[in-house]
Amino acid sequence: MTYRIAGLDADAFQHLFDLTDAALADHDAIRVTATHAPGFPCRISLRDAQVGEPLVLVHHVSHDVATPYRSAYAIYVSKAAQAEEFHDAIPPVMQHRPLGLRGFDAAGMLRGARLAAAGDADAAIRDLFADAAIAYIHAHNAAHGCFVAKVERS
Repeated sequence: MTYRIAGLDADAFQHLFDLTDAALADHDAIRVTATHAPGFPCRISLRDAQVGEPLVLVHHVSHDVATPYRSAYAIYVSKAAQAEEFHDAIPPVMQHRPLGLRGFDAAGMLRGARLAAAGDADAAIRDLFADAAIAYIHAHNAAHGCFVAKVERS
């Protein structure tokens, strides 16, 4: 069993960086600067922003399904980031954080979940994908609850 983890599409967020602060607010977003690292995980590059890097903190619908499991929360995105893909490998942003992993079926219904301590994400992902009914997994930071990335079978 193999899997793929990809960052969000940078093009979906680039327009935010040209907006005024007032216009950003209309998108439920604010401009921020990384003040320490790690601590500002970019959902495009799946890496933590460097100190001084400008970001936008935006409300993002991560699980856009017509089920009770539809989900949204705040995420950081960096203007300079390019989407990255990781095949059978855990992205840097997921390596040093405890994670909540939620396994969904093709209809967007929750079929299983795991908590993974820092460094244990690969085993937890493989354990969830052992259930053939699980089509994809959403990784969330366990402490803050924010969406990190979607894990898909490959």
